[in-house]
Amino acid sequence: MRLVFDPHALDDLRYWVRVDRKRAKKILDLVDSVLLDPFSGIGKPEPLKHLSSSAWSRRVDHEHRLVYNSGR
Repeated sequence: MRLVFDPHALDDLRYWVRVDRKRAKKILDLVDSVLLDPFSGIGKPEPLKHLSSSAWSRRVDHEHRLVYNSGR
């Protein structure tokens, strides 16, 4: 699987590294899980029907989501 970050996503990750390292680690753990299997794993993966058939999200916490394209 090819990994491409949106520039805004990298800015967001840098922010979390500065402000809340625990949350930044959770985000990186979610990215690792997506690379292993984009459709199952930690963070309760769910398809985003309103964006496209290949758009998915995982929960970082009750407020924030990691949104990604599975490439299908």
